Amino acid sequence: MSEKSKCILVVDDEPDVTELVKYKLEQEGYHCEILNNPLSFISKAREISPDLILLDIMMPELNGLQLCKIIRSDPKMRSTPIIFLTARGEAEDRVKGLESGADDYVAKPFNTKELILRVGKVLSRGHLQHEYTNKNRLQIGGVMLDSSIYQLTVDDKEIPLTATEFRLLKLLMERKNRVQTRENLLINVWNYDTDIETRTVDTHIRRLREKLGPYADLIETIRGVGYKAVDLK
Repeated sequence: MSEKSKCILVVDDEPDVTELVKYKLEQEGYHCEILNNPLSFISKAREISPDLILLDIMMPELNGLQLCKIIRSDPKMRSTPIIFLTARGEAEDRVKGLESGADDYVAKPFNTKELILRVGKVLSRGHLQHEYTNKNRLQIGGVMLDSSIYQLTVDDKEIPLTATEFRLLKLLMERKNRVQTRENLLINVWNYDTDIETRTVDTHIRRLREKLGPYADLIETIRGVGYKAVDLK
């Protein structure tokens, strides 16, 4: 399936927003489904198995943060990329979105060209995960990252990762003992220019460390610079 024929589910309680996004995405060749009732999300998502979910944060009854956590706990959907559409522009709200498991966010009112660009980049990152071969199996201590089956195991226990978390950990492990600046990580993992805030990197590193559990020290902070993966003592 080509990138442009992939299915995108747009969830927002404002019909004007979903219709506009659907129109713009379909102009770009994507297949787009829309949903204005968040309570119907689970059944809809399982029915269509979207390749990407655009999710509004501010919705009644079930907000985007709650839905994101549901997605990340569902074995069939936990690796599905998520982009938040949100009117919240404050840094703390963006961080909460990323910590809940989202891959990216676009603040309202958004430029549709920027949205299309973000969609393409996130889909491309997910697509790359399936192109890796067995030679990309990486291990440090009890941490095993197998790119051929898109899997992280910690002491032989499978740990779910988002596409962005997987790409970030893979890059750090491939470049073990080499310091990666926040700006470099933004470019290589997120494909962004360095004017995007570096706090995005810190948020994802914190999530990775939580998932690595007893091996959290695998990722070392280089104060004022960035991060590096190291051998465990």
